[in-house]
Amino acid sequence: MKDCLTIRKYVEKKALCLLFLFVPVMSAAQQGAGWEAVLGEMAALEDEPEAAFEEMHDVLSAVAEHPININAAGRTGLERLPFLTDRQIEDIQEYIGRHGVMRTTGELQMIPSLDNARRRLLECLVYAGEPPHDGRRPLSESIKNGRHTLVATAKIPFYSRKGDINGYLGYPFKHWFRYDFDCGYRLRAGVVGAHDAGEPFFSAGNNTGYDYYSYYVVMRDIRPFETIAVGKYRFRTGMGLVLGNSFGIGKTAALSGSSRSGAVIRGHSSRSEAGYFRGAAATARLSRRIKAGVFVSHRPMDATLNADGTAATIITSGYHRRPEEMAKKNNTHAAAAGLTAAYSSDGIHVGATAVYTRLDRQLRPKTGAVFRQYYAAGSDFVNLGLDYGYIAGALTFRGETATDRHGAIATINTVGVTVAGGLSLTAVQRFYSYRYTSLYAGGFSDGGSIRNESGLYLAADWNISRRVSLSAYTDFAYFPWPRYRVSGSSKSADNMLSASYKAGAWTVGGRYRLRLRERDNEQKTALVPRTEHRARVSAVYAGPAGYWNCAAQTDFSQAGGDDVSRGWMFSGRVGHRRPCFSVSLSAAYFDTDDYDSRVYLHESGILHTFCFPSFHGNGIHCSLFATASVWSGMTVNARLAHTAYFDRSTIGSGYQAIDSSSVIDLEVQARMRF
Repeated sequence: MKDCLTIRKYVEKKALCLLFLFVPVMSAAQQGAGWEAVLGEMAALEDEPEAAFEEMHDVLSAVAEHPININAAGRTGLERLPFLTDRQIEDIQEYIGRHGVMRTTGELQMIPSLDNARRRLLECLVYAGEPPHDGRRPLSESIKNGRHTLVATAKIPFYSRKGDINGYLGYPFKHWFRYDFDCGYRLRAGVVGAHDAGEPFFSAGNNTGYDYYSYYVVMRDIRPFETIAVGKYRFRTGMGLVLGNSFGIGKTAALSGSSRSGAVIRGHSSRSEAGYFRGAAATARLSRRIKAGVFVSHRPMDATLNADGTAATIITSGYHRRPEEMAKKNNTHAAAAGLTAAYSSDGIHVGATAVYTRLDRQLRPKTGAVFRQYYAAGSDFVNLGLDYGYIAGALTFRGETATDRHGAIATINTVGVTVAGGLSLTAVQRFYSYRYTSLYAGGFSDGGSIRNESGLYLAADWNISRRVSLSAYTDFAYFPWPRYRVSGSSKSADNMLSASYKAGAWTVGGRYRLRLRERDNEQKTALVPRTEHRARVSAVYAGPAGYWNCAAQTDFSQAGGDDVSRGWMFSGRVGHRRPCFSVSLSAAYFDTDDYDSRVYLHESGILHTFCFPSFHGNGIHCSLFATASVWSGMTVNARLAHTAYFDRSTIGSGYQAIDSSSVIDLEVQARMRF
């Protein structure tokens, strides 16, 4: 048996080496030059992508299906693109106003505040069409010209988990559907049904079929309302200290500024079972300078209960595979209401937000651990926030200050300046009291939450020429109260430097990230430093449509203190695209000492799915992605992924344990548009 295992490992390794001989010569990514590849690069800079990237991917998927006419979009249309800052939107509008029209998207290079990543995203999502004619198109005409889209997806594993054999209530297949009725900017409606592997279907508590449903209707420009949302939706104001349950894109987003000012409402069209409201919301422009918004919500949540029936923690995973998980489903409810108001004139913005939330169970976290002592507690929550900003020439200033019912303060302030020569500088200061609590906060932080953190972030983004760009940031954070695995006050430093060079169809890039943190020693008597190094070198050849492209990438990682953990990965992708058919193959070999030195890989994925797996240990990973237009309006996508480990005989633990050293997954998707 051991001899067979040895032969198998030898064959797999040799086959991989042979594959990599071809990858640098003819490798490609089916979406290597598309918006998904750019978003993947932005996520890769974060090393550990947040769930926020899933939301970003979902929104941009919808825009990609209906690209925006940049000459007709106006400010409200450009605000559909969540990666743009206020400064960038102002500069685009100013450019179009000065020249009358943007003739090609290549003119985006003339806007200095646009860094390379955002410019490339824009080129994929907008087009330079005819300028708008006088008068608005009636809503009835928009509805008549609307398009229906139905997407059905299934993920089939060619293996069994421990829970699939004994423990899970349902079968091992994951599947979901999504229906959208899209009339462009003015009206969008949809329904989503999602089912995770192991969850029951039409049984054991899920009598309506899918474990999770989302539904929404979003209307815009229905005067006097700017936006009206009914069903499940997301609402964000200011910089997210009070209402941040939309998304940001990590520290890389702050290279040219932070979140936009004003209220933003979007339909909750993703499969995430957290971070949304259920009810109705609206924003209206009361005058040329004043805008107001309101929302009401009542939604169920999952919670782990204490013996007295109070809630110990709010659960956001959305898994209901085992009887104990199903027992927690929708066992707590939250009612919320909020008001927003904003004034803007001549580059000045001032806004206010007030939110009240009541839980039908008292939230009482277990405070035996010191780091949980100031977690959100009680059944009534009140948050007030004031956001402000000023844009003048090359200078941008923005900030928000918020408080909770106990008077605890959270504040964040940013200053950005665009210097001649394509250089943008940004500074972000924040102070989040360890006593501050908000159930819906989400914004810029190093610790992952809007509490218990003070910090200063400095960044520079320099587009030296159309070919060369440099980006760098340094972020220092201080955490006054103990955190998980940190028994006292601690600090951290995060530093990143990246560069890219583009020559014709070739793009060569590199980046290095250094993170310094503190953690308890084994005896929990003192804090010990933890250092993390991550480096990446990549080369991409993006040939014309219909030709082979190529991409290759090498990653290095080192983490730890006295116990250093190292890892590396080499990956490549090969593919080809035609108008009605495309295919891509990716492969990677990874070798890391443990989980601390894990590596990440962005891959082509099926629609509405952000594919960014991580790997640790020693093994190979391969995936084959193909898409074909079967007939007019019908597209079929498929992704086959295989991961084989050389250093273990089982994968995972607990109910997710797989009694094998390799796994194979198949995802199949059909999309119909009519």
